[in-house]
Amino acid sequence: MALALFDLDNTLLAGDSDYLWGVFLVEKGLVDGDLYKAANERFYQEYAEGRLDIHEFLNFALSPLARIELETLRELHHEFMQTRIREIMTRTGQNKVDEHKAKGDTTLIITATNRFVTQPIAAAFGVDDLIATEPEMRDGKYTGRVAGTPSFQHGKITRLQTWMESHDQNLEDSWFYSDSHNDLPLLEQVSHPVAVDPDQTLQQMAHQRGWPVVSFRD
Repeated sequence: MALALFDLDNTLLAGDSDYLWGVFLVEKGLVDGDLYKAANERFYQEYAEGRLDIHEFLNFALSPLARIELETLRELHHEFMQTRIREIMTRTGQNKVDEHKAKGDTTLIITATNRFVTQPIAAAFGVDDLIATEPEMRDGKYTGRVAGTPSFQHGKITRLQTWMESHDQNLEDSWFYSDSHNDLPLLEQVSHPVAVDPDQTLQQMAHQRGWPVVSFRD
């Protein structure tokens, strides 16, 4: 039984859930619209260019969770799923998850986006488990800080190694599907790296290394 790893944003999703959550908060009037929108755009561009300071970004992205009551957050996320996420869940990506599950593989989404945003999305795709950046909670409330290592770039390897040790798993005959050059460290670790609708840098690397390049976009 092999591991089948999937990036989430712009891979299984035809869009970025972290970015879209920020847009959603602006539209709901729950954050300072102009300032938050500008910062959201800046971080998204820095991510695309491979120069994102993940801790600066997480201070930005997690702070609204600390200011909004947990029950309200759950209600907001339900609306977010129905109005922003369902329409960008790729059918081909879902089919690939189902294909691996039918073969008996263990399916995981591994994403830099935080667990609050991604847990319901992972459940909707029906994967076996989720590795996401963990927002810190104390006394049943989010603190606005990150807990542990963010699952970003080399952090994905760190988090995956911890997960494999606790689940008696390894990377033998493993797969990883991703769109981003930020995931090159993990793509280089698996048996079957697959570039999915890749950014320009990853597309060039995939061609140089003979990795498959596919599309999940419907």
